[in-house]
Amino acid sequence: MALSATYLMSLSWNLQLLSFISEILSVCLIVVVGGVDEHLPSLPSKSRVKLVTYAKLLSQGRSSLQPFCPPNPEDIATICYTSGTTGTPKGVVLTHRNLISSVAGFSYMVKFYPSDIYISYLPLAHIYERTNQILSVYYGVAIGFYQGDNMKLMDDLSALKPTLFCSVPRLYNRIYAGITNAVKTSGTLKEKLFTAVFNSKKQAIVNGQNPSSMWDRLVFNKIKEKLGGRVRFMGSGASPLSPDVMDFLKVCFGCQVLEGYGMTETSCVISCMDDGDILSGHVGSPNPACEVKLVDVPEMNYTSEDEPYPRGEICVRGSTVFLGYYKDEVQTREVMDEDGWLHTGDIGLWLSGGRLKIIDRKKNIFKLAQGEYVAPEKVENVYAKCKFISQCFIYGDSFNSCLVAVVAVDPDVLKAWAASEGIEFENLEQLCNDPRARKAVLADMDAVGKEGQLRGFEFAKAVTLVPEPFSVENGLLTPTFKIKRPQAKAYYAKAISNMYAELSSSDPTPTKMSRL
Repeated sequence: MALSATYLMSLSWNLQLLSFISEILSVCLIVVVGGVDEHLPSLPSKSRVKLVTYAKLLSQGRSSLQPFCPPNPEDIATICYTSGTTGTPKGVVLTHRNLISSVAGFSYMVKFYPSDIYISYLPLAHIYERTNQILSVYYGVAIGFYQGDNMKLMDDLSALKPTLFCSVPRLYNRIYAGITNAVKTSGTLKEKLFTAVFNSKKQAIVNGQNPSSMWDRLVFNKIKEKLGGRVRFMGSGASPLSPDVMDFLKVCFGCQVLEGYGMTETSCVISCMDDGDILSGHVGSPNPACEVKLVDVPEMNYTSEDEPYPRGEICVRGSTVFLGYYKDEVQTREVMDEDGWLHTGDIGLWLSGGRLKIIDRKKNIFKLAQGEYVAPEKVENVYAKCKFISQCFIYGDSFNSCLVAVVAVDPDVLKAWAASEGIEFENLEQLCNDPRARKAVLADMDAVGKEGQLRGFEFAKAVTLVPEPFSVENGLLTPTFKIKRPQAKAYYAKAISNMYAELSSSDPTPTKMSRL
């Protein structure tokens, strides 16, 4: 039988792999998919590794059937590790009851169908994507897996044309910034047309009316095609999504956009927006599978007596809450009280209709020299709308009276700005170091900050521009695209020190408190 060139190439690679496979002690069996028994390469007689074709593996399985032993609800289903944004990742021990309870409650809040198609590209090592997968299987949804390269995600979306799309605010913020920047540079006439059509459709949605399909044919269908053209549901999790970004997605993509809130320790879903809720800026009502309450945090002036809405730390109890951290009783006791309430570290308030709104963070906050508490994630989410910014890291501490920022720039936007200003540069790194570029970015951040209603002490007073994006590979991002703060602080220690030194020399008001 003649062998194809593809098969011969594959065989060549396999032989190279097999030449050193004996050095990998954990490998004992290799299953060859699509292979033929007589064409399998021979291994040394002393080799521990066995080769078997997938067809033969199936045959062996059929001839040796084993009894089905379903797990018990309290059996451990998985040890799912946290992102590690503030330190070493912790192993969250979850049972089958935890996972099924969370998804069962979630299924009362969102409805999918066997005709739906879901694209999987978020990391399966994290609870957000695992929950999406379990829910998809429950509803019989088809799941398409991306190529494994985020840079080719748009190609995958175009090929698969999913109806369900779940993501994180970082990506939605980039979609928002990309579209708005394209509109602003499209010319005055097109910008005015987009603004008029956008406002008209948004008003119709706010009023609970069906917007005219003419607007979609005229403007928005081209935007919808960016995600394949068939998305009818968009979900957001992992961190808060700005209300205006959510409204923007609803208008531009003409689909249901829901935001949820959860943790690895609660098997994902704590709360989710209800279908048909047109109010943005909250994370919906509690998952029916758990209880949620707010506990006073007096040191941050959050109490249940606050007007007009009760405020406090969000605590969760129920069958969705984990058993504990793997081999770490100390940290387990730090977050679980004697009554079984998990203290999330997030600050929330109750809106009308039982809606939960996340307003602050107890764990990831820091105090400035003059006593103000800052939640850096909130500030970063506001600055994410700046046209120059691809990613932003906000830093502050109790020895300084103001914030500074490290910004991974959007290279296309920054280069276009430089060209319009007649600024010459050899490479992006040189442009990032240009004081004029830093001044322009900081000015845009100030404008965005005012629009986002940041308080005075929440504005970054200095910025460092970097050409290299934050990534999982350089250790600055978790797989769910959250910034690893201790690592980022260490990575940019020199830049942070230089910014504070520059502020101290240019401002007679001390920005740094002396250590006592």
